[in-house]
Amino acid sequence: MPLEAVEARRLYRQVADQLRSLIDSGEYAVGSRLPTERELAEQLKVSRPTVREALIALEVEGRLRIRVGSGIYVIEPAAAAAPATAAVIEGPFELLRAREFLESAIAEEAARVATKDDVARIDASLVAMENVEHPGEASMVHDRAFHIAIAGSLGNAVLVRVVGELFDQRLNPYFAQLAHYFESPGTWRTALDEHRAVRDAIAAHDPDAAREAMRKHLARSQERFAQNFGAEAAAPAGRGRTVRSPAKPPKPKREPTNQVKKQVKRGSARKR
Repeated sequence: MPLEAVEARRLYRQVADQLRSLIDSGEYAVGSRLPTERELAEQLKVSRPTVREALIALEVEGRLRIRVGSGIYVIEPAAAAAPATAAVIEGPFELLRAREFLESAIAEEAARVATKDDVARIDASLVAMENVEHPGEASMVHDRAFHIAIAGSLGNAVLVRVVGELFDQRLNPYFAQLAHYFESPGTWRTALDEHRAVRDAIAAHDPDAAREAMRKHLARSQERFAQNFGAEAAAPAGRGRTVRSPAKPPKPKREPTNQVKKQVKRGSARKR
């Protein structure tokens, strides 16, 4: 029998797959409201960012609609995207954590080696960022240029390419959908201040301060994307169930059928 390659599924995809199965089975009917992010995270024993990535993935697929201040609702799928196609997309928080780790080290080294010309290129990108509207394509171009200018000061083309490729993942549909909820002119001004702190530390040739400023900037980006959707107090409407953690699959019951029946919990999925 030919062997097939084993592919490890990202955790947020496992959560999305489980929620999609519950929707397809009718456990969560069209028009019903899902438990809140907090409740799902507690039931699944995963982080809230993982749950958020799963919900965003299902919204992009056309299975859910997130209504800020109201809740997360099941909708009638018009033309749902194939889950297998989406499985190769990194989650937004996964990308930001990778950037936080990598670009903090790059900023630290940039503070040691950056020349006046390097700082001038960083300054030029900052000036451009100050004079564009956000959200928008132009703001992303200049934001990218800022991070590329810092990586470029190290004189390593591989690092420049990696930083650029990681930044370009902002264009993937999951990242774009999440940004749609939380990016605004106000968040842009805050991010600009964080960028200036990175620039100042590099110009001052202070490696520790540069590393910490970049770490804070990308950590706070994650915090901005993790803001409450405003529906934590909303109880799920209609029938709900406890969702099992993907890390600990349920043990098969002794049934005469090949398909394992899952226990359905009546009433609210809220923990009491």
